[in-house]
Amino acid sequence: MYRQILVPVQRPSEVEPMLRFASMLLDADGEIRVLHVIPTTTLPEVTREWRASVNIVVPAHEAGAALDVRVDPEVRASTDVPGEILESAESHNVDAILLTLRGDKRSSHFFVGHTATGVLQHARADVLVVNRLALATPRVPRILVPTFRDQPAPKTMMLAETIAVRNPPAPVVALTLGSRDRPAPDTGEDQEETTARGIRVLHHLLLFSDVALGRRRRLPETLLQAAQKERYGLLLVGEEEHAGSSLLTRRFLEELFRAAPCPVLAFRD
Repeated sequence: MYRQILVPVQRPSEVEPMLRFASMLLDADGEIRVLHVIPTTTLPEVTREWRASVNIVVPAHEAGAALDVRVDPEVRASTDVPGEILESAESHNVDAILLTLRGDKRSSHFFVGHTATGVLQHARADVLVVNRLALATPRVPRILVPTFRDQPAPKTMMLAETIAVRNPPAPVVALTLGSRDRPAPDTGEDQEETTARGIRVLHHLLLFSDVALGRRRRLPETLLQAAQKERYGLLLVGEEEHAGSSLLTRRFLEELFRAAPCPVLAFRD
C-alpha cells in the first residue's frame, strides 16, 4: 500500500515490533525509514545519546533482514521532536508515518504534549498511530472498521484489506453505528462480500441510543462496545467527521487508547 514508510522510534524495544507492523503495509519494493530523534542538543548529553543510538540502528538492520524488507535508519538531534519527524517525512517524501504512543506510562494523558499530536495535525503524509497491544499481537483475528456513515471511507477499507491480506483468514468487519431513535441508514445490514484479493468483508449495522452517539465524550466507549459485540480484533479507526468536526481529536484518542482492551490503529489520510 505504501512505497516508503517513516517509523520514528524512541527506544530499542520498539524497533522490531514497529518494523513488523510497518512491513504489513509496505509495497513489495518499498522501504522503511527508521528515525530516532535525540531530544537534546546539549553537550555532552547528545554525544552520549548518539553513541547509544547504535542500540537502535543495529536492531533496525537486523529486523529488516529478518523481515526481508529494506530499512534505512537515521539518527537526528533536536529539542523539537515532532518538527524533526515532519521535516524528515517531507525531505524523504514518505507516503506514511507510523507512530506509537510516547510519554510516561503512568500518566493518564498520553497525548498531552505528545509527539503524535503534532504529527497528526501537520503531516502531509498519511499518519497511523498504534497502541502497544497492536504491536504485541502476533496474529489479527479480524479487522473492525467502525463508521457513522453508510460505508467506511474507501482508503480506510483499503488499509483494512491490506492488513487482512497479511493475516489470513482474518475478515474485515465494517461496523455502521446507527441510532435506535431514527431511521437506520441503508447499509445492507449483515451483508457479506469478497474482494478481488479474496478478503471477506462483513457489513454489520449496530444501533445505539442518541445519547451514546451524540455526546463526543461517549464516543470512545461506544466504539469499544461495538468492538466487544464482534469479540474484538484490530480496531481500525479512520478519520471521519462527527457532529461537524474531525473524529481524531486529542481527547478522543486519549480516551480510546487508554480504555481499549484490544489492538487499535488510528488512521488519518
